[in-house]
Amino acid sequence: MVVNFLASSVLLLLSSNVLSPVSAAVIGRRTYVETDSVPEGAPTVTLKNGSYYGVHNAHYNQDFFLGMPYSQPPLGELRLQVPQSLNETWTGTRDATQYSPECIGYGSDQWVLGNDISEDCLTINVIRPSSIAEDEKLPVLFWIHGGGFFEGGSKDPRYNQSFVVQRSVEIGKPIIGVSVNYRLSGWGFLWGEEVAKAGVTNLGIRDQRLALHWVQENIAAFGGDPEKVTIHGESAGGASVGTHFIAYEGRDDGLFRAGIAESGGPTALTYYLNASAWEPNYQKIVDQAGCSNAADTLACLRTVPTEKLSTVFNSSDITPSAMVVIDGDILTESATSLTKQGKFVRAPLLIGTNFDEGTSFGIPGINTTEQFKASLLYNAPDLTEEVINKIAELYPDIPSLGIPATLNGRPPPGSPFGTQWKRSAAYGGDLVMHTGRRITTEAWARYGVPAYSYHFNVLVNGVTDYIGSTHFMEVAFVFDNTAGQGYENAVSVNPFANEPPTFNELASIMSSAWISFVHDLDPNSNAFSHKKGINREGLKWPAYDQKNPSNIAFNVNVTGLAYVEPDTFRAEAIAYMAENLDGIWGLI
Repeated sequence: MVVNFLASSVLLLLSSNVLSPVSAAVIGRRTYVETDSVPEGAPTVTLKNGSYYGVHNAHYNQDFFLGMPYSQPPLGELRLQVPQSLNETWTGTRDATQYSPECIGYGSDQWVLGNDISEDCLTINVIRPSSIAEDEKLPVLFWIHGGGFFEGGSKDPRYNQSFVVQRSVEIGKPIIGVSVNYRLSGWGFLWGEEVAKAGVTNLGIRDQRLALHWVQENIAAFGGDPEKVTIHGESAGGASVGTHFIAYEGRDDGLFRAGIAESGGPTALTYYLNASAWEPNYQKIVDQAGCSNAADTLACLRTVPTEKLSTVFNSSDITPSAMVVIDGDILTESATSLTKQGKFVRAPLLIGTNFDEGTSFGIPGINTTEQFKASLLYNAPDLTEEVINKIAELYPDIPSLGIPATLNGRPPPGSPFGTQWKRSAAYGGDLVMHTGRRITTEAWARYGVPAYSYHFNVLVNGVTDYIGSTHFMEVAFVFDNTAGQGYENAVSVNPFANEPPTFNELASIMSSAWISFVHDLDPNSNAFSHKKGINREGLKWPAYDQKNPSNIAFNVNVTGLAYVEPDTFRAEAIAYMAENLDGIWGLI
């Protein structure tokens, strides 16, 4: 069973995630000012609970409605509780012109980027084309941010949906963009026997689900169609999408009609760890919070000052609470088991991984086969000698078979990556990402549900050959963020800077494919038409097929920038993992 995998590997879910003390402001309950005098030219909308005014952006000809609560603030007695629907109405018009603070998190997205954080963070944002009729019924793209379930938020400028909404209008398939905050780390994913008994499990997932209910009730007022919602996420957001598909054993609550999972899915980034196994960690939290002697430790944690509890959740001797768990409610079995049994919402899925995911999940510094074998125990200490030898056989020390493909041969002796870096990275990426994606697409095909699989292979600006086309690199392309908004900071660089026009063209192709999927449930319309002299005539992204499994590969170094490839890379190794993911690794 994997016990320490999350703590050691999931910290690399984004381009740079290093835990650090919280330096952004931790604030309490937000206030909402109602007015009967709406600013001139401001768009307005009347929802179930009351009215909002937003911001009109003339450059994009879009309306922004930002920072609207979809839940009662999870403060006081509602901290560490299942999110509660709004229970108030108002007669004036409230301001929805600014993003709310992000939920409290503990990585570079918060402390390096300087984003304000708060417990009062459960808000939703809507970006729509201007001047649409209220009964327009546009398809809706519902974005769930990544960040390992311990950081991130919807106000991150890298997740600006204006470019995608603009692109949707340009190609004649207009959509509405929605993004959401959800509770993170111990605030949203606390675990233990007391948590299980109280039924306050997987709160971050429950937050997302309540936001989806809010969309069902309110999106029509913005011109959206509640019957045409596509949930979309990357990394932990992709795992969230996968979780919603298998939640309640695949019960279809009508919250979405399709999903997009980038570097995530039903069998990625979720872990099996029962409440009893987690209990010692919960007791450490209770002890450091000063609640050990309380008759009801959860009730006591709800009274601890925000800053103090935040320090406890971020303590170096606390294993981060940032995982989706089998709680007997949202998840009744492992995600692998539920997916293989067909216990998922039978809805189309666009899903994929990046070519060199493993450089975010492999263990560096491996120079010998003995070290490679020993490294396998680091995240899975119960592996038998037989399994270890089998993995070493399936992942031989042959650099041409490993990743990143951009790195020719081995790192030189003395390199911190280790001379067997390509071997270690291939194993790590297959374990965490590629195996889960293949399990998912095979299951969708087996049960006759359309799945469209992609493989992204682009070395972007600012990334070395030792890292390659790693985790998160496709996001800027999907968001058509060719200006690199939000990337010029302490943790990243503009992926498009100093790159040829083919990078912009690939962003156009990918964003159009994603939009076409949201609009038509098929990524092919508009995406592969003639653009800027590049001939892609006849290119079609096929639905996944068991007899002829294939991906579409995106690569700026090939004619047409995209092509169909057989989904057979490292077939024997991934098939072995897929068969044994539950039993040997304990991954779900």
